[in-house]
Amino acid sequence: MPEDNITQIDFDDLNKRAISQPLVKHIYTADPSAHVFNGKIYIYPSHDIDAGDAFDDLGSHFAMEDYHILSMDSPQSEAVDNGLALHVKDVPWAAKQMWAPDAAEKDGRYYLFFPAKAHDGIFRIGVATSTSPVGPFTPEPEAINGSFSIDPAVFKDEDGSYYLYFGGIWGGQLQRWRTGQFNGEQPDSPVAFLPADDEPALCAKVARLTGDLLEFAEAPKDVLIVDEQGNPLLNGDNDRRFFEGSWMHKYNGKYYFSYSTGDTHFLCYGIGDSPYGPFTYAGKILEPVVGWTSHHSICEFNGKWYLFYHDSSLSKGITHLRCVKVTEITYDTDGRIQTINPYNA
Repeated sequence: MPEDNITQIDFDDLNKRAISQPLVKHIYTADPSAHVFNGKIYIYPSHDIDAGDAFDDLGSHFAMEDYHILSMDSPQSEAVDNGLALHVKDVPWAAKQMWAPDAAEKDGRYYLFFPAKAHDGIFRIGVATSTSPVGPFTPEPEAINGSFSIDPAVFKDEDGSYYLYFGGIWGGQLQRWRTGQFNGEQPDSPVAFLPADDEPALCAKVARLTGDLLEFAEAPKDVLIVDEQGNPLLNGDNDRRFFEGSWMHKYNGKYYFSYSTGDTHFLCYGIGDSPYGPFTYAGKILEPVVGWTSHHSICEFNGKWYLFYHDSSLSKGITHLRCVKVTEITYDTDGRIQTINPYNA
């Protein structure tokens, strides 16, 4: 739901109609990346705080500075906050804005991938490691070489390869990398350097990771989303084009790339035959939630599939103070995800 509609909402009624409730209420959490490790669900969210920064389209009010990992025995059980896992002050290259993270496991070691603004004001993606899925995590001294923008999402394919998806426009700076180099002109404009409405939309990026999961094994490639005729989605197609919040999962042998449309507040997805795509647009996963952004993850647990997402219901609509939620998703016989309304009528 757009920011300007929040003052019209009856939040007592909204929370009664919500299909799910916040997983934790003692802190504000958002952007949940959920994985099953050793039979248990671990959720890697960002940690919203009220830093007093003014709202702007560059996301300056999202001033997150640390991570708390949540764990659940099942999607129906109580979520546990496992405490501080990593703080920006412990990351040598990072200055601020520890935004949406993700995690992976390999050979009993756990890897936390996170974006942050470096001291030069440019978003990079870093890695921190731990022997426990809940940390504490020890960061690498430098960001991933060649990384940029935000919203890392890690996908482990069945052949043991790991891929990192990332990128976000506006405050996520993806549009500033169109030439392969960071363009720092017009820093106060979130729409500077975007394609024209009749040009192909900007794409998320994907790169296979090295065996130690610490670097890119290749130059990042575009994650192309196309329509049913095979044409790239256009920048003016705001209800379908990529904005931020990449996620990848596999269902019945097909690759599902899902993402947020940002300023139009949908979670959408495309289906492809390769982790690189292209992905044919297939529909909406989630209708708009209260609050400005939508960000999610999808994971399987005991044969059922679940969508982890957030809204701003806990803070009664404060955009940058969100709460993580979970609900089951279902597929039809053609493998299409059934669209979810986050609030009952």
